[in-house]
Amino acid sequence: MEQISQMFLGFIDSYGYIAVAVLMAMENACIPIPSELILGFAGYLIYAEKMTFTGAMVAGMIGGMAGSIFAYAVGATGGRKFVDKYGKYFLIKKSHVDLAQNWFDRYGIRAVFFSRMLPVVRTFISLPAGFARVNFPSFLFYTFAGSLPWTALILYAGMFLGENWRKLLEIGHEASIAFVIICAIILAVIFFRRRR
Repeated sequence: MEQISQMFLGFIDSYGYIAVAVLMAMENACIPIPSELILGFAGYLIYAEKMTFTGAMVAGMIGGMAGSIFAYAVGATGGRKFVDKYGKYFLIKKSHVDLAQNWFDRYGIRAVFFSRMLPVVRTFISLPAGFARVNFPSFLFYTFAGSLPWTALILYAGMFLGENWRKLLEIGHEASIAFVIICAIILAVIFFRRRR
């Protein structure tokens, strides 16, 4: 795993924004590459003045959206049987797809938004959305809305940590769960204020 990680980091270091976009596309297309690795290192490169925040943000979002659209299309055209049969060749675990499916079954299209900030689920949530063939513009909206704050947060965290950016790999899961809780509280406050 360490050798693979170093290969990805070398790719980002050599090809910059293009590498960030390609790796984020792969991650969102259900190939399990931690976004904390990709965006955390990009944040470090911003800290080192080898990238700009805007450039890394745009590259991350373009890649993430492209990968999500691809996964949605696979789910919509191939269905669950196709993913279960061939997913293993792309390191897709059935248990991970089951987890994303459970989230989608419970929360519907809203799961596409919140799961973008959760470990494991964020990588696979596009598949059950595709299985259900949810409204595509709604899928794009919730994917973008959920991916934007997560991408910005990890880039900022990588910038803030600087040379210690690898700590993101240790605390990434806890940070994402905390981030979802904070987002849920903010949305609840907004909702109740509007109701009032």
